[in-house]
Amino acid sequence: MAGVAALASPPAHGQATAPGLAPVSPVMASALARQRDAETLVALSAEGKALLERDVIKLDGYTYCGAAIALAEQGEFRQSIRAASKALHLGNVGPNEDLQAVAQRDLAIAYSYAGLLDEAERYARATLKLKVNDPQQSYAPAHKVLGDVAARRGKFDEAVAAYNEALALASPRYRPLVLVSLANASTGAGRPLDALAQLDRLAGSEADKIGPYYRRSRANAQLAAGKPDEALALFKAVATDGLAGQDGAYHRMWATEGIGRVELARNDRPAALAAYLDTVRQADQLRGKFISDEFKTGLFGNVQSVFDTALALSVETRNFEAAWELSEASRSRQLLDAVRDRATDSFANQRVSLPDLQKALAADEAVLQYHVLPERTIVWVVTKTGLSASILPTGEAAMAAQVEAFRRSIVERRRDTAAVAQATYKMLTGDVNLAGRPRVYVVPHGPLHYLPFQALHDGKGYLIERSALAVWPSSAVGARLLGRGNAPDASLLGFGNPTTDRNVPLPGAEREVVEVSRLFGNSQVFLQQEATKARFRSTANRSAVLHVAAHAEVDEVDPMFSRILFASSPLEPGLLEAREIYNIDLKGVQLVTLSACESGLGKVARGDEIIGFTRSFLSAGATSIIASLWPVADESTDVLMNRLYKDMAAGRDLMGSMQQAQLEVQKNRRFAHPFFWAPFNVIGNGRLLVAATPAQAAR
Repeated sequence: MAGVAALASPPAHGQATAPGLAPVSPVMASALARQRDAETLVALSAEGKALLERDVIKLDGYTYCGAAIALAEQGEFRQSIRAASKALHLGNVGPNEDLQAVAQRDLAIAYSYAGLLDEAERYARATLKLKVNDPQQSYAPAHKVLGDVAARRGKFDEAVAAYNEALALASPRYRPLVLVSLANASTGAGRPLDALAQLDRLAGSEADKIGPYYRRSRANAQLAAGKPDEALALFKAVATDGLAGQDGAYHRMWATEGIGRVELARNDRPAALAAYLDTVRQADQLRGKFISDEFKTGLFGNVQSVFDTALALSVETRNFEAAWELSEASRSRQLLDAVRDRATDSFANQRVSLPDLQKALAADEAVLQYHVLPERTIVWVVTKTGLSASILPTGEAAMAAQVEAFRRSIVERRRDTAAVAQATYKMLTGDVNLAGRPRVYVVPHGPLHYLPFQALHDGKGYLIERSALAVWPSSAVGARLLGRGNAPDASLLGFGNPTTDRNVPLPGAEREVVEVSRLFGNSQVFLQQEATKARFRSTANRSAVLHVAAHAEVDEVDPMFSRILFASSPLEPGLLEAREIYNIDLKGVQLVTLSACESGLGKVARGDEIIGFTRSFLSAGATSIIASLWPVADESTDVLMNRLYKDMAAGRDLMGSMQQAQLEVQKNRRFAHPFFWAPFNVIGNGRLLVAATPAQAAR
């Protein structure tokens, strides 16, 4: 089954693959090319045309633009882009360059809010190339987006220049937002006195309208100017004012964080930690909400940075248990911020204490948990009898680069993969000792969600050769999944090779589902035109094992819109989105196998959690998931899946079965490269049994 992997690309010209291995298939090359072309103006305009054709009531282009801005400010980035795409299509048909410019401006804003800075910059610059009648309407926001992008990249001088361009064109209503953004960039550039002068240009009425943002901006400038007392007074004023509702609580949280930064500037570590822990407590009490004014004013509040700083301060005092608790809390917070009020996630406020986690573990099990900070990485090993921790010297940027290098080496089937696997292993383990731990639950963080831990190499062999592995989104989620219980049930529902005009057919997927179904006494399979979204929704909870072999698409803008492609028709596109899965009752499903390209690649944010297929299936009731990390090959996947299910049918649990299946594929010389045997992760309850022997049932 070929598809698109978020970090994959074909080998460079002249790059050899391993001896005896086939080159990248035409199907995969085509899929990778589609990925590179996705989200371009041409593609977005074409999507806008298709969406517009399905609208029962069709609006004018500027109305779609108004909807795009409103949706972006609500945090509905994918819906915002869809609305702007319709306007873009109408502007192209006109042709109407003013409408095109406004639509591209809206695309730039939506992508900027979503954190996809390359795309935001692309559409902002495209806006500035058009000839328009009203530069206030399109050019000024485009320049501001360029300033926002530069500021978020830490290029504050570039941001100041872009904000000045925006200020020269800004309308009176837009001017205060640009001025505050300019002041924040000046502070970031090391010119806090300039920032204070810029804030002084705001009339009292303008400052009052921005309210807490103005005061926080001014406090930041004062702190940077070496005036901690003045900064502290302003932060305390915001922290103690009577602003009501969620917005008021949100500003008080950030004001408390500002107090922590003042104490850090004074080098009072205990007071700073107390302030940051207070900020974390306040964050825990807030519901997930997207605050567009943070972006409008250039403050770019990142709640995860609060957890990271509190965690780093805890590590300084060698309080690794407290740091572990903060890491767990940050994962819950990230989930809440990503899902917000758009779905009910059963794990959103899940917590577990260290003693309770240890009680849930068996004697031969360990939890390997990571938290990636900007300058270093913390790794914990939790066993039934203790907790140990290490500080790795590798920070977020270097870790992400290493993960990407490792993945590219695998996906491109390079000869250096074993060497890269060893370098990655050394970077990730330090003095961590997993000897004697044949079963390991990995809790990744940040870029490590993209990493196939089973393919790490210690110089003697791959990690999968000595340990069965499963992945948990967090220790709290993992402990809860272990506690759901397991009544073995050898029934399977399969969906294979859905007929869709969006991707190439998958005959290997069809064969896979049919062959796997023969291993179950009670099975039902839907293929091609019968593999519909409606049938999936109505039957998904009728079997213990749910096997889906189909194309999947990850939405990097908003993983809640990531989707599995079921059979399509002129009236039904057949796209099952992650946000819809939350509303399907899957409490009777023990295992979901997503033998689909990209299925495991939801959005990885700084604070954590892949919010995509895996999370939605677990929240809906599934106990365990098998998901792919890159495009999978038909033949090797057939071998892996057949061995996996045969072992489970014989009474081996999920973790052990996956380990043996990956080792069997690896033994085949044709499939010895990790590309073939390492793409699948077990997520959730690794002890899951489909059929139990008496000894295993008693475990």
